[in-house]
Amino acid sequence: MLNYLWGFMILIGIIFAAFTGKVGEVTQMAITSSKEGVQICITLLGVLSFWMGIMKIAQKSGLINVLTVKLRPILKFLFPDIPDGHNAQKYIATNLIANVLGLGWAATPPGLMAMKELQKLNLKKDEASNAMCMFLIINISSVQLISVNIIAYRAQYGSTNPSEIIGPSLLSTLVSTIVGVIFALIMQRRRKV
Repeated sequence: MLNYLWGFMILIGIIFAAFTGKVGEVTQMAITSSKEGVQICITLLGVLSFWMGIMKIAQKSGLINVLTVKLRPILKFLFPDIPDGHNAQKYIATNLIANVLGLGWAATPPGLMAMKELQKLNLKKDEASNAMCMFLIINISSVQLISVNIIAYRAQYGSTNPSEIIGPSLLSTLVSTIVGVIFALIMQRRRKV
């Protein structure tokens, strides 16, 4: 669906440029934007490689397991239906840790594995469980201490202080996560009634 939407917008832009005599400007912007896109990809590739390496070291060193144990009280509160020691807890904890560090790319594989494990625990296979809904809400709102993507974008475009967004992004993601969790808890209680 998005492919059709983007294709439609590009086509409308080209037609409008043709009628207003600005086809040359569209061509020039396409070339300039392509160059910027490649530069951003190269910058993000370096940042991504670094943080993925850090996550791999944390996993191999046992730090992820230690943090999973430390997060267990929070996970038990948010996901009371998941039995202690279940693989879903480990995957959820890994996903949350990656999201807190602002590593959405590193959070995706454990997030998918967590959903797979949660589906195994789900009694109604054609309906999302409370744990699945809570995990999705937390994952979407994702508290971030370090917004790696945005900092990399700001550095790429010459910001004098690319990390100045850490405070506002931390506050906004914290608020969105708290609101999301409260909403999920209210909906869970309504479902039980």
